[in-house]
Amino acid sequence: MKFELTETQQMVQGAARDFATRVIQPQAAAIDKEGRFPFDVIQGLAELGLLAVNVPDELGGAGAGVVSYSLAMQEIARACASTAVTMAVTNMVGEVIAHFGSDAQKKAYCPRLASGELVAGAFGLSEPGAGSDPGAMSTTATKDGDAWVLDGAKQWITSGAHAGVMVVWARTGAKDTHPGTRGISCFLVEKGTPGLKVGKAEDKMGIRGSNTVPLVFDGCRVPASALLGELHGGFKIAMMALDGGRIGISSQAIGIARAAVEEAKRYALDRKAFDKPIAEFQAIQWKLADMQTELDAATLLALRAAWLKENGRVFSKEASMAKLFSTEAAVRICNQAVQILGGYGYIREFPVERFLRDVRVTTIYEGTSEVQRIVIARSVLAG
Repeated sequence: MKFELTETQQMVQGAARDFATRVIQPQAAAIDKEGRFPFDVIQGLAELGLLAVNVPDELGGAGAGVVSYSLAMQEIARACASTAVTMAVTNMVGEVIAHFGSDAQKKAYCPRLASGELVAGAFGLSEPGAGSDPGAMSTTATKDGDAWVLDGAKQWITSGAHAGVMVVWARTGAKDTHPGTRGISCFLVEKGTPGLKVGKAEDKMGIRGSNTVPLVFDGCRVPASALLGELHGGFKIAMMALDGGRIGISSQAIGIARAAVEEAKRYALDRKAFDKPIAEFQAIQWKLADMQTELDAATLLALRAAWLKENGRVFSKEASMAKLFSTEAAVRICNQAVQILGGYGYIREFPVERFLRDVRVTTIYEGTSEVQRIVIARSVLAG
């Protein structure tokens, strides 16, 4: 087993780290406080190739692989979780189109997502009454001549107000003949399409610089060519996309946790109590030891899943394991960082309170921790 990074992986990691440190980190607190979507930062990511890390270079992407993507995501999230989740979903949308799209769809969207021309991509699967259970989806797509007409609503859509293209799932088969997930198809919907209405941005606890909105489709008419993949084949696309997306969210959680460890360490070395730095007290040392151990374990799980995907191996269970452990460990790490800082950890002058607010959602989106346990258990029981 080799742990050394390739030259390409080192370059991607280094470029992401430099940009995150120089450009993103100094404005992360303001992005959070103002709830500001970071348009300028997203364009900078595009210029570095970080909006399409695993998209083939012939489609405008970096073609650097899944491990490089995980490493880059960790660096960006370490600076700003809001920016990282925008990057994650855009990468996921680009990969979905590159993998399942027609030649025309690939050429129309992948280069424009990679370059930042479309600002971001959005992923329209969840609904007000259908989150972890996509089979309960009620949004419909009805064929009308040479077009499809979408009606329904989506919820919790990252970058929904700004994304130039959205991957949207809708029911195309009747529930009596195509029950559950069997009658779901996938469509590409461009920003500004008549009948697409963007709702009010959610006022969230964390990742406040990431735009999260409900979407309403009211007679939203898209051409027949907007169908992505096969008719009634949308569930397979969603599950494959989410498997890869879980590597991204795992990496995001790791980046946030790494920032929390660094801040807690810095504070413990500077802060004095009873005439010595609190880092000299065993109570603090053991917290830091546990935090770093969990962080390293999470990193290894995420990179294992990334390597498996990059090498064409089955990785669904490993992605769920990485997502489950990394996100829950990151919540514990950030919570301990607040504890180490004491009262200062609870005020906005210090960033650890933002880390804790930001990291909490990682156990929820891209499949809750409970869903990850279901996926893992099924795989274990199946042998």
